[in-house]
Amino acid sequence: MIKLNDLKAFLFIFLISPCVIWAQESISGVVNEASTGSPLPGANIIVKGTTTGTTSDFDGKFRLNVDSLPVTLVISSVGYTLEEVNVTSTASIKIALQDGVSLDEVILVGNRAKPRTILDSPVPVDNISATELTNTGQPTVDKMLTYKVPSFNSTNQTISDATAHFDPADLRGLGPSRTLVLVNGKRKNQSALVYINDTPGKGEVGVDLKSIPAAAIERIEVLRDGASAQYGSDAIAGVINMVLKKDVEYSTVNVRSGITTEGDGFNFAADFNSAISLDDNGGYFNFTFGYYEQEETNRAGTPGADALFGVPANDPTFGPWLAANPDLGMTVGQPELKKTDIFFNAGVPFKGGNGEFYTFGGLTYRKGKSFALYRTPYWVPDPFNLLHEAGTTYQGFQPTFETDIRDNNITLGTKWKLFNFNVDLSGTYGRNAVDYEVNNSLNRDLGANSPTSFDVGAYTFSNTLANLDLTRSFGNLNVAFGTEVRKEQFTAKEGDPASYFNPTGSGGAQSFPGLQPSNAVEADRDNIGIYGDLEWEPTDKLLIGGAIRYEDFSDFGDNTSWKVSSRYSLDKGAIRASYSTGFRAPSLHQIYLSNVQTLVSGGTISNQGTFNNVDSVIRNGLGVPQLTAETSKNISAGITYKPINNLSVSVDYYNVKVDDRVLFTGEIGFDGDDTTTNPVEQVLIDNSITSLKFFTNAVDTETSGLDIVINYRNIELGNGKLGATLAANFNDTKITNADSDPTTDGLQLEAPGLIGDNNYDIFNRKEQSRIISARPQSKILLGLDYDINQWNFILNNTYFGEVTWQHATTPANDQTFSGKVITDLVINYEFSEKFSANLSASNLLDVYPDEIETNGDVVTDLGGRFKYPWEVNQFGFNGTTINGSITFKF
Repeated sequence: MIKLNDLKAFLFIFLISPCVIWAQESISGVVNEASTGSPLPGANIIVKGTTTGTTSDFDGKFRLNVDSLPVTLVISSVGYTLEEVNVTSTASIKIALQDGVSLDEVILVGNRAKPRTILDSPVPVDNISATELTNTGQPTVDKMLTYKVPSFNSTNQTISDATAHFDPADLRGLGPSRTLVLVNGKRKNQSALVYINDTPGKGEVGVDLKSIPAAAIERIEVLRDGASAQYGSDAIAGVINMVLKKDVEYSTVNVRSGITTEGDGFNFAADFNSAISLDDNGGYFNFTFGYYEQEETNRAGTPGADALFGVPANDPTFGPWLAANPDLGMTVGQPELKKTDIFFNAGVPFKGGNGEFYTFGGLTYRKGKSFALYRTPYWVPDPFNLLHEAGTTYQGFQPTFETDIRDNNITLGTKWKLFNFNVDLSGTYGRNAVDYEVNNSLNRDLGANSPTSFDVGAYTFSNTLANLDLTRSFGNLNVAFGTEVRKEQFTAKEGDPASYFNPTGSGGAQSFPGLQPSNAVEADRDNIGIYGDLEWEPTDKLLIGGAIRYEDFSDFGDNTSWKVSSRYSLDKGAIRASYSTGFRAPSLHQIYLSNVQTLVSGGTISNQGTFNNVDSVIRNGLGVPQLTAETSKNISAGITYKPINNLSVSVDYYNVKVDDRVLFTGEIGFDGDDTTTNPVEQVLIDNSITSLKFFTNAVDTETSGLDIVINYRNIELGNGKLGATLAANFNDTKITNADSDPTTDGLQLEAPGLIGDNNYDIFNRKEQSRIISARPQSKILLGLDYDINQWNFILNNTYFGEVTWQHATTPANDQTFSGKVITDLVINYEFSEKFSANLSASNLLDVYPDEIETNGDVVTDLGGRFKYPWEVNQFGFNGTTINGSITFKF
């Protein structure tokens, strides 16, 4: 039997071993618009039946190496009809693309056998170009996708420790953990952070989408279908594949800056992208440098009194302070951020051969500063003058939560032919690390010896992959199979002793007591996956596909997933459907994370402990079982239709059932009966905490949804052309394994071990709402794009549907925040082929969410500190942002 370590060693040795070299032919040509004869940059040129391809440069030119002639090239571009051209010689060729629709774009994600067009694909895929991304007017990739893909959501989370610096993102309302992210088809490492604050995605782990600069991206493919059988763990909701730029004709410099109409949130960005030809056979080296910074925004409430601590506006002692600080000193909004990116993408054909050595990767470094709850003078005193000068009136302080984040990844690989199989062998390393500091704070238990800045700990997550993929066409049968070996590592590092020193139970660094030595961990695991993928086209119209994947994890066992799919082409469209099973391995973070957090409730300060799933307190003391994989069943069915040349419609229904979802429980504390101490309370007493949380497999959900995309391109309007897109997502998620709880008008989950024996509710109504209603259940995008001469006008309207926040125990205190339309205007002007400018207004009409209604519960808005919702989120609350940019090409 082959051991896992032996197989990993074999694959990595194989990666750098010599490859057999064959002769090669070079094809060159130019792609033009048929209607105008103008060069068409960014067109996709693919050798039919293979993954070999390139894109046209800014002059429409391309060069491509092939094994031998003749071959058939498939040429496509957004808004143009796909063309197939037979090439029999190395003479330069000219290709003219007719006006068409985006359904004909070639995509790589969604099948392993060969590239397909969106029309040919048996599953729904969005193909978003770099231009479409930048024309959203948004600053980072996660926000760009939010305003381009209706089923994708990501918003900034304020006053949420490190979560404010990562912004949870999810696809089809299934949470951040269930979307797999690829870069050039290779798995991207997850972030080091678990979202443990009261935000959407609480208890989950996602990919740090801020770590990939938009300037390095050629396009993004979003597969909206379960794909665990093809790509492995995490692909329950779908797959996002970020394709990096290769050859570019010009070097490009872009400088952008903006500010909100409130006068805060100033941002500045600059990026540079270029490419170097490495040889005359198509070798390339593309590289990107980027910088981005933003200042904080503040949209705090202004109650003028503090109902949370029972301090009225006319308080004889603190009334003057409240009058001078009606916002209670708060800063509620986006954090400060400074980010630097370096990315590259390179490939070198074998000299005289038919293969390619390739490598890509990058490094993102960013520093951020967000804010915690302001410590008012009547909340936390400063008797030793640590944060104010002696003899001055003490004003309180607002601790800052500061992050130092590094995300780096690199892939090395080679492609070649072996017995007519296309072989792709690669190795990938990815790492995300975050160090935390709490500044402008103090530890009350240290008295006069307390520092005011604290190193509160750090997290790191990394993975190392080896991939071997083989594909081949046997007539109308396409075969793909391969393997992936992966090693993951998660570390947690304790903070300085001063940050967690807490003998009285009220100490530790204010806002975030540091990670303690007992929270430090170094954990790793291995897994191996083997897959097979078949696609059969018995006729020109019918496609039948199937895939199966087996994975074995060193820490909890194995899983087998499978998928079947089919597509039947109509005269003007296609019918498609798929059924698949899937899985998601619990992340190492969810298994091993532990910490202590400071909670504020009704003026009472307490410490809450998160115990990891392998802790004896959880496993033996409370009887909570070991975490295991989530499993899913995914059905999708849809139709694409192109009634006329420039109009396309696609409608897709999906139903996703996920069993044993890993959740982060609600607070489990004292039951209020002071006359007795139950076994759970004894655990709290023994560990000097007032409540605890842990991760467990506990929730089964069913999500149903509908995706609609309508594109109408190249509409003649005056002297210009108009394009219109209407895209929508409607979804609904239900918890299916819980009983109705008539006392709270909610659901009651079965709790494990002693927790259940003592009738604790591990997932109250508020926690349930994070799964079922924290994200919009409807989202509609209407985009208009008008080109005339050197002008380009873009008007986007995005409807974010309502979201509902549920009170933990009292249904009467629930609040539904109504749906809103966000309007974005983008104006582009080309002074020349090499110089252009841009002006944009994000949220042009200055729309904000509904304000919080407390219904008398002061904890709902923390005594008026929050004006807008933060535990559920639609689109943030910055208001209008005006941006301008200039672009140079040389």
